[in-house]
Amino acid sequence: MGKDLTGKEIGDWIHQRKDGSYCARFTNRFGKRKSLYNANLAELKRCLREDMRKDISHANAEAEFILDEWYEKWMETYKYQIRDNSKRHYAQIYDKHIKPVLGQKRLAQITNLDVVGLINKLDKEGYWYETKNKVRIILLDMFNRAMIDDFALKNPARSIRIERDEAKERRVLSQSEQTDFFDACKGTFYEELYTVAVLTGLRPGELCALRWQDINIKKRTITVSRTLLYQKLSGDTKKEFHIDPPKTASSARTVKFNERCEMALKSQFGKKSVVSMKDSAKPRAGFEDLLFVTKFNTPINSQIFINSIARIIGLINESRSDVEKFEPFSPHCFRHTYATRCFEAGVDSKVVQQQLGHATLKMTMDLYTHLFEDKKTTELDKFDAISEEVFENGDNLAQERYNSSLRPKIISF
Repeated sequence: MGKDLTGKEIGDWIHQRKDGSYCARFTNRFGKRKSLYNANLAELKRCLREDMRKDISHANAEAEFILDEWYEKWMETYKYQIRDNSKRHYAQIYDKHIKPVLGQKRLAQITNLDVVGLINKLDKEGYWYETKNKVRIILLDMFNRAMIDDFALKNPARSIRIERDEAKERRVLSQSEQTDFFDACKGTFYEELYTVAVLTGLRPGELCALRWQDINIKKRTITVSRTLLYQKLSGDTKKEFHIDPPKTASSARTVKFNERCEMALKSQFGKKSVVSMKDSAKPRAGFEDLLFVTKFNTPINSQIFINSIARIIGLINESRSDVEKFEPFSPHCFRHTYATRCFEAGVDSKVVQQQLGHATLKMTMDLYTHLFEDKKTTELDKFDAISEEVFENGDNLAQERYNSSLRPKIISF
């Protein structure tokens, strides 16, 4: 029982200080000593009762951690078993995108508004769905763990949803994603389909309409003269397969391919021959000569293509954390990936246009304008380097002249 300066008892955990004010102290459930001060005894008692009530009912949170400190604790405690590569990936996302904006804020101070503001900031800076969603996932898990440990009362990232803007974003496999995907699909039934798709940039309908007669192995060319549709057209009672001319006049073209693509095409020819001889083969009339088919020798529609990709992605994600998860993509992504690899390799944009079958060069440039922005930065970095080298040479020359002017002159007699 505490006492005031006259010795009168004024309540548990409370005492009067020499300056006449009152102090209350108690140890909370986190093991920390809490101190409250007030010149008014009744007000101090009210505040003490409220703080103790929150502590008993777990309605308070330990707000000592700033987000940077909690990130270190979270990684050390909850992510210690993940692979080193995964840890580096977490650190890269956190250090680059979260730390500069929220890192010095206390957990209790971070609101839904702060997280939405961070996501909006990333969007304005041109970051796409994958980056924004990984930021959300990291914050979501960090605050879920903080709530379990009573370091936070709520999760400011819980109600946030990020929609993929398909009109804005064209999913392209990064080089590492392409490596991971093709490593996982080795030996699967549609491996050759994916390989030819990513090495030619053919549209899915063009790819699935290919016949062996459209391929010239000696010249390593594919003649694109038709496309496969799976739609309910006029006169159909349900969706049916149809062979149509290419999408546009410029889509009818000759596409060059490389040695790896040649190997995949030959492998597919052998696979198609085996499938055709099976008792379970059920070829559709008029589609017997298709090169890329299902296990039942039937045409491939878009949903079969999509589902086959999803199975590979599911296999990859079985051993990955949420932040590392391989994002889904559509068959058309192989076409965008092909174009991206071409530009990364420095292939002339006119050649890329012809390979893709775009009507104009402008269409190609508009579709992949973000790649040219990245390339512009890289190329200007080269300018900065050589420009700086020239100026440094000038600085060195000036310094040499200055040093020379200070040397004592030797006079000969």
